[in-house]
Amino acid sequence: MWRPLIRRSSPIYSTQVCLQTLPLIPPPPSSPAWIRPVDARLPTLRFFSSSEMEMGMGIKTDEHCEADESVTRLWKANIDDDDTSDIFADEKFEETAETECDVDLEQVEKVRSLVGGTSQDSLETRLDQIDVTLSAELVALVLQTPDVLPQNLINFFIWAWKSEEETVRSSRTVEILVDAVSGSTELSKMEAYKLWDLVKEIGKNNAVLLNTSILNQLISLFGRLQKPRAGLEVFNKFSDFGCSPDRNTYCLTIAALGTRSLFNTAWPVCEKMLTSEDLPDGENIGKIITFLCKGKKAKEAHLVYLMAQQKEMLLPSSCLDILVRSLSRKEETLHMALELLNNYPKEYVRNANAIFALVIQGLCRAKQPQEAKKLLFRMVQSGPPPGTAVFNYVITALSKGGEMEDAISLMNLIKERGLQPDIYTYSVIMSGFAEGGLMDEAYQIYREAKKKHSKLSPVTYHIIIRGYCKMEEYEKALKCLKEMKEDGVQPNSDEYNKLIRSLCLKALDWRTAEKLLEEMKESGLFLKDATRSLILAVKELEEEAKSESVGDEV
Repeated sequence: MWRPLIRRSSPIYSTQVCLQTLPLIPPPPSSPAWIRPVDARLPTLRFFSSSEMEMGMGIKTDEHCEADESVTRLWKANIDDDDTSDIFADEKFEETAETECDVDLEQVEKVRSLVGGTSQDSLETRLDQIDVTLSAELVALVLQTPDVLPQNLINFFIWAWKSEEETVRSSRTVEILVDAVSGSTELSKMEAYKLWDLVKEIGKNNAVLLNTSILNQLISLFGRLQKPRAGLEVFNKFSDFGCSPDRNTYCLTIAALGTRSLFNTAWPVCEKMLTSEDLPDGENIGKIITFLCKGKKAKEAHLVYLMAQQKEMLLPSSCLDILVRSLSRKEETLHMALELLNNYPKEYVRNANAIFALVIQGLCRAKQPQEAKKLLFRMVQSGPPPGTAVFNYVITALSKGGEMEDAISLMNLIKERGLQPDIYTYSVIMSGFAEGGLMDEAYQIYREAKKKHSKLSPVTYHIIIRGYCKMEEYEKALKCLKEMKEDGVQPNSDEYNKLIRSLCLKALDWRTAEKLLEEMKESGLFLKDATRSLILAVKELEEEAKSESVGDEV
């Protein structure tokens, strides 16, 4: 199942001076990509690739960062060149910054050693035994320690949260915890549920500390663990925590539900997304449409498509093809497929032969040959150019409906376009004429087919033989059977069986039937016992009639 790309934002520190005082902590060579630090200390985690999504999550893009750096360099240059800069010096500000950055690095390392350890003793007990001055910065640095077990991170967070240090209880600290635990390669499902229980407890007591980014991260986490119902629970808690879902929320929730093919459960989430009109980018909308089509929810997928069209979003051609394919399967949604083809981007049309063919097939199957013919003519005029197979779909539907003039005109159109009607084309039109009792017309098509193709299929001969039998023109039927063998096409048992039965039941010609039976034996074919008995019964019936006639004369 598809998953939207996500990266988690690195927490923003209150001052850069504090970071500059920290020792570099390079990740181990085997560390996953998310641990690689931007500043050699902070993990870089991935969000949605769309810059618009990044802005929606409150994250600065690279372009914004570059702009900020340019402004900073310009400001610094102006200050450095200005001899009057001392006038604007703020002693109070400098003192505050110094206080905010007052983190004892030895204490940080001491706590890190405990959190990263594997001692059997309670982590809370060991933390209580050391002398440490808690602060938001210290907690943040400890939570970002590489290669720490998620369980230890959660336990340390709970211990710190219980302290009297108010600065620890912040959205930033919660976000750092969720970020660190979610990015761990050793995270188990049990620890993920424990993290969610902890976040719920925080939201219950102080919902203002939670935000959309934190909850989105949890939904993404449960999606990766293939626990979609837990992800749905997070989604349903947004209003309880005073948070508003964004486009990433809907996308991540639907993706999570897709890991277990929960199509019915995912649709209400899609409905809320449509109501909010806050849609993900075209690529992810295409994945949602594909997902719904896979779950046989073509109508629902079409609603998502309509909203995307209203937003003038360009969707991947693959998702449009899948949507048309799904809509063309049922008669009730065929009109939607037709409408969608009318709105196909021009750059997609030239490669959409197979998709147009599917809609034509659907129209023929729904006994709407004239609508299929209109779409076929549209392909002829503006593309994509139809092949002989597409013509055959419509010719078959017209022939079955007895609309032989239209069928013939389409066959002539095939020739005009420089294509060659195949044996199937001729056979279908012959069948249409034969069903209507127009055997002269059927025979003309048969003769044309023989001129154009050196060898016909057994079905072609079968159509003409059966048609003559139906009209009780047995001599012509036998002549076609003879031509069939002369052309190197061997009749099968079924062919002989039907002809023999017609001769016996309608013509009472058991002699010709016996000759055909001998031909079958020579060819190594076997006649059904019931048909053999029929020949014998007709023969006995004739002999009885002769006996009665002789008796009457005497």
